[in-house]
Amino acid sequence: MLIDVRETEDFEREHAAGARRLSKGVIEMKIEKEVPDTSAKIICYCGGGNGSALVADNLQKMGYQHVCSLAGGFRAWKEAGLATES
Repeated sequence: MLIDVRETEDFEREHAAGARRLSKGVIEMKIEKEVPDTSAKIICYCGGGNGSALVADNLQKMGYQHVCSLAGGFRAWKEAGLATES
């Protein structure tokens, strides 16, 4: 599962294809409903990678076992030529 932790405006402008948005301000409150399986594979990303690293760390502390942060964030995603949506 690919989770965009940026703000709504950024997500609506453009995001990684197939990503779901759970902003870093609410993800800890909503993750259990959105992703009840703590063994699910989750990749978080933000604009540049720092914010999503903090989110991934918090999700691991909450018991999610397979969480990581996309190095370089959405910027790196686009530079790699990967699919986006708006």
